[in-house]
Amino acid sequence: MIFRRKIYDKLLQWKEKSADEKALMIEGARRIGKSTIVEEFGKNEYKSYLLIDFNDVSQVVKDAFEKYLNDLDTFFMILSTEYNKTLYPHESLIIFDEVQQYPKARQSVKKLVKDGRYHYIETGSLISIKENVKDITIPSEERKLTMYPLDFPEFCWALGEERMLDYIATCFKQKKPLEDDLHHKAMMLFKQYILVGGMPKAVAKYLENNRSFAAADEEKRDILTLYRNDISKADVKYRSRIASIFDQIPAFLSQHEKRVKLSNIESNSTFPIYQETFFWLGDSMIANECFNCSDPNVGLSLNEDRTYVKCYMGDTGLLVSHAFSEPEIADGELYKTILHDNLSINEGMIFENAIAQQLVSNGYPLFFYTRYNYEKHRNDIEIDFLISNGSKLKPKIYPIEVKSSKRYTTKSLDKFVETFHNRIGEAYIIHTKNLSKQNDVLCIPAYMTYCLES
Repeated sequence: MIFRRKIYDKLLQWKEKSADEKALMIEGARRIGKSTIVEEFGKNEYKSYLLIDFNDVSQVVKDAFEKYLNDLDTFFMILSTEYNKTLYPHESLIIFDEVQQYPKARQSVKKLVKDGRYHYIETGSLISIKENVKDITIPSEERKLTMYPLDFPEFCWALGEERMLDYIATCFKQKKPLEDDLHHKAMMLFKQYILVGGMPKAVAKYLENNRSFAAADEEKRDILTLYRNDISKADVKYRSRIASIFDQIPAFLSQHEKRVKLSNIESNSTFPIYQETFFWLGDSMIANECFNCSDPNVGLSLNEDRTYVKCYMGDTGLLVSHAFSEPEIADGELYKTILHDNLSINEGMIFENAIAQQLVSNGYPLFFYTRYNYEKHRNDIEIDFLISNGSKLKPKIYPIEVKSSKRYTTKSLDKFVETFHNRIGEAYIIHTKNLSKQNDVLCIPAYMTYCLES
């Protein structure tokens, strides 16, 4: 099942403007559909394409990279013969799939692009960790493009709900609530998205089996097993720490502050000890890291405090299957709880993870903010997410509080707005209710998060 993906338009832009000068590197987590969309692009947009899967590549092809890069006529003849594909100058695409498995191919991109006969797309995960870039020169003729699991709009496209998306976007632009019945329908779509997630095969199983959450869950558990196998191959120096953080992501997110507390994992541990661990999880895109911003300003990354970090799952559907056992999901109670708005604190973590996932898909790095009150010996301001408009002429930040229950207070957000009002473009509460305005805060339903475009 081939799904419509936003990245396809970016591939078209690359082909039109840059493909003669730059190869395209598409990086993202395993099983998000990188190979599928690139192969579909090759079929639709080129006279021919050739895909080399470096997870299962012949010795003949490896030898071609080792022996014939200085004789490209022979090199391309070998590829064409091995894959039984005719290559047409300026009309063919060569795909290096899972290129991190064979770094030599990635390094060859410089010479191949300079040759100018064909266009090149690479796909990969974990492409920046030391093991996968050791002893190679990263080509400057490579442009990176990040791909994610299906976001909420892509999930709605898969369900044939394009008109609903247009209506939601119009209501957001006009700052008006949806009609009640359509709001409830939109929230039901978002809840389905929370439970299924955005891994293409899980979505396909859901649709092929009459919208069966159980069928999607079975596929997601296979993906989680694949991720654990990937972790088992990480460098022995930090392998066990990666596994420990990965296994405890649901536990961290179920806490009030949702922060990773290293002392709960290993006594006397510090962030520098875990630096490679978080880099691996971030680079694999299994997890979305969210760092504390000590001074909320437009340059959020300039003031990040990496000793305070939240760790969200890259896909919320995977978090559901990661957090709950098969029996807990098989009896259907979790589905009922979420579909009928009976979110507890633990299920609320799923709601917040979905918001984090959509913000990342929109192009935002994740930051949060806390302020410690020394008189009260506790945090008196806690803001779930901070995003900025990135403008140098009119810089503004946008605080976001996520509320999964229908009853909530806004004390932290009110204090934040009062303290930093000169820096704020708009303050948001993302909740389960319809759009409304509360003083200086815009309250939007969770399904509108995709409208907060970078």
